[in-house]
Amino acid sequence: MTRALVFPGQGSQYIGMGKSLADAFEAARNVFEEVDDALSQHLSKIMWEGPEDDLRLTENTQPALMAASLAVIRVLEAGGVKVEDIASHVAGHSLGEYSALASAGAFSIADTARLLKRRGQAMQRAVPVGEGAMAAILGLSLEDVNAVAEEASQGQVCVMANDNSDGQVVVSGHKAAVERAVEIAKAKGAKRGLLLPVSAPFHCPLMQPAADEMKEALAEVTVNRPVVPVIANVLAAPISEPEGIRTLLVEQVTGSVRWRESVASMASLGIDQVVEVGSGKVLSGLVRRIDRDLNVANLQDPADIEAFTASL
Repeated sequence: MTRALVFPGQGSQYIGMGKSLADAFEAARNVFEEVDDALSQHLSKIMWEGPEDDLRLTENTQPALMAASLAVIRVLEAGGVKVEDIASHVAGHSLGEYSALASAGAFSIADTARLLKRRGQAMQRAVPVGEGAMAAILGLSLEDVNAVAEEASQGQVCVMANDNSDGQVVVSGHKAAVERAVEIAKAKGAKRGLLLPVSAPFHCPLMQPAADEMKEALAEVTVNRPVVPVIANVLAAPISEPEGIRTLLVEQVTGSVRWRESVASMASLGIDQVVEVGSGKVLSGLVRRIDRDLNVANLQDPADIEAFTASL
């Protein structure tokens, strides 16, 4: 079986994520301790005990989701199962791309935690609270949503941010323009158009200050060649070259997450199983909607890992 490992993005977090792994495996505990040390913060306490408002802060959500994912990877490795032995490619949704790269050895866990903390802070700083928004448009094609976004912009920013699956596209930009897009989409036959509970308009040109900051941050860390290629968000195609990875992570801040195309790319590469690693099952649901021929699995707690390793 040819596999891809995929790593979740913002929205997959929940209080208690990763706790069962930490309780059961020293390798997982070591990951959470490493992240806490790298950030000089007791992030694992927020992950396991809350409060939820603190976990939802972008600067905490991003490294927390990575820690939960990498804990699974380290538990697998401690059991003798290496990423390159079980997967031909890795990918992640938005911040999940950092988790994917760390899983494949492109970044250390400590560097990844610090990068994601800074990414979260930079994204929050880029646009004053209340000026930006994101909305999910359900039931229209990507082409239709692009047309809606263009019509809604009226001199402001409104663009496609996430092409998640057929009929599920997210737009991002100035709040007024995004609100106009929701109304236009409904008039054009969208099943639903709903504003998302996010603190900033991610993956749009308003994030340029954050992209500039991440260019500086990424210049300061070592990027190794990953042990397997990563299917990059902005390319929806595999890349392994370290400098290319660095460049694409900067572009990703303002660019679109081409998840639907990324999954199609996996199928074209001969991948027949997609394994979601870490918190939640959001990506698994999207993969099923995109390509029903792909086998889907999840790894987020000890029972999942036991069943998966037994199946190898």
